[in-house]
Amino acid sequence: MDLAFLHPLYEHPGPWASVYVDTSRHTESTARERKLTAQWLAGDLAGQGADKATCHAVRTAIEELAHSPEPHGRALFARAGEVVLDPPLAAPPGGSSAVWATLPHTAPLLDLANQEPVCVVAYIDRKGAEFELRGALGSEEAGEVTGKQWPLHRTATSDWSVRHFQLRVENVWEHNAAEIADALAVCQEETGADLVILVGEQRERRSVHERLPRRLQDRVAEARHGPGSRLLDDDVERIRAEHLRGRAAEELELFLAARAPDEEGRTRAVEGVPAVVEAAREHRIDELLIHSGGPDTRREVWIGEAADQVAVRRGDLTALGERHPAQARADDALVRAVVENGAAAVSVPSAPESEAPVGGVGALLRWA
Repeated sequence: MDLAFLHPLYEHPGPWASVYVDTSRHTESTARERKLTAQWLAGDLAGQGADKATCHAVRTAIEELAHSPEPHGRALFARAGEVVLDPPLAAPPGGSSAVWATLPHTAPLLDLANQEPVCVVAYIDRKGAEFELRGALGSEEAGEVTGKQWPLHRTATSDWSVRHFQLRVENVWEHNAAEIADALAVCQEETGADLVILVGEQRERRSVHERLPRRLQDRVAEARHGPGSRLLDDDVERIRAEHLRGRAAEELELFLAARAPDEEGRTRAVEGVPAVVEAAREHRIDELLIHSGGPDTRREVWIGEAADQVAVRRGDLTALGERHPAQARADDALVRAVVENGAAAVSVPSAPESEAPVGGVGALLRWA
């Protein structure tokens, strides 16, 4: 999961209010319930030591959700009387909660944040293709390709001239498929789309798929719709969900393979809080893996002002010159480290205990 959207949270010192609001229940008294939830969460923050201005900002933001169509929930991160970030949630948080702590409690976002990949949907037929960009905010046209228009249809007779005509038809199809693939690759690069969905008859889909660059091959999905049809939101959501599950499974497989020593006894993965914290301090994490049910995700570690100032022992930070170390949850400290270091993070909630990282925390390394 790309966590770049969290950067604003690490541009300011804490403490932070981190609030997860469950909006999955909708009744005739929803507005009243949200108001009560706002009062309760603001009071909870105040009891944990939050300042009045921040409590007020959080309460106001939650009350404003009373008339929001938000289907699952919203996270709120606030400090110094201001809500700095309020991402929507892609799944209910299982109840509303509030935490006042040194770092924003961002780890739950690995499971709850809107991970819907931005998609380029290509509607393909023999004449060309139309591109549509689908994202969290809706859809928009993203260009089109018009290939050669003649000849496009084959005949079933066996005369030599007809077979020659059929070959020309094949050549037109292949030419059009190549043009579509080239344009689609450019569209994906320009829009930064995470996923490419090919829609059309199987043969045309396959012809385009085979001609896409290698860098896109693991980002392509195909939909079984005929030419001229449009994917419904439910179709896109299903394809996105399948894509995300597949990517998470692939990352876990990479981790399992990387934690096995090579011939020289080196591994490209580490697990357990002490080892992952050390890798974060050395800027070696390529991707952080969190198993939300792991016991060590809530373990307290020591942090400094900089994202790479993280240690299991207080003395490790003071030895590096940090004068005022503070305590924070391991998962939140590690998420901050990978965000500021340009690395990625992934949740592996369904991993069997034998395959999950030790204590629920692991990492793929940039080098051994």
